[in-house]
Amino acid sequence: MSDVRVPILMYHAVATRPNDATRALSVTPEAFAEQMAVLADRGLSPVTTAELAACWRSGRALPGRPVLITFDDGYEGVHRHALPVLAKHGFPATLFVSTGWIRGPYDTGGGLDTMLDWDQVRELAAAGVEIGGHSHSHPQLDQVSGATLRFELIHCKEIVADQLGTVPVSFAYPYGYSSRRVRQAVRETGYAQALAVGNGLARRAQGPYALRRVTVRRSTGTAAFERLVEGRAIARAFAGDRALTKGYAVVRGARRALRPVSRSGG
Repeated sequence: MSDVRVPILMYHAVATRPNDATRALSVTPEAFAEQMAVLADRGLSPVTTAELAACWRSGRALPGRPVLITFDDGYEGVHRHALPVLAKHGFPATLFVSTGWIRGPYDTGGGLDTMLDWDQVRELAAAGVEIGGHSHSHPQLDQVSGATLRFELIHCKEIVADQLGTVPVSFAYPYGYSSRRVRQAVRETGYAQALAVGNGLARRAQGPYALRRVTVRRSTGTAAFERLVEGRAIARAFAGDRALTKGYAVVRGARRALRPVSRSGG
């Protein structure tokens, strides 16, 4: 089972009428329901991020045809629209929350659309959804100072633990961006595994702090979704994304080289 390749699906908003900021990375409630039916019909076995990493870390066998269902940021539609569908199929999932975007005592007002509140997050957790960290204010973590990086990781972890009574063990990098320094900080602050993007299938060889995901968008039709979960033609499907990512990586690398090194290790 060590060579198994696992599709980790990355969702954001599930909404009928998303705003302009979240539209491209949203899916309609109807599309989400249809996609979950595809997983059920094809006999895939959803697991949480913690379960996948624990199996790969220990060498335990995964269930047949594993798949992960993950949500980033913490949009309200995950509770309103996705949770009933997950419950219908008995599917676990992982929600990565940006704690400063969740409505309630720590809200910084940065949420891009209608966000979950902490009661809804607790209801998701009670229903079997793993709650992971996604930073506090959703910055590009590889562009911030060492002090800011540690604050984003630790504050997020402490807030989730305070609100849920359990410490999050999984993390997802905002925008998918990380670096060796970021991955080391994520490990040192106590997260046991972390997800990137990469738009490829996850493999044990990627290591527990750089597991790849595939993006599910509003433009992802049923046939394209079926290809994603079957692991077919993924490189072709995301060829445009990779070209943009490579170009942006050059710009971001230049920014890092020009940024003064702070005394905090930034």
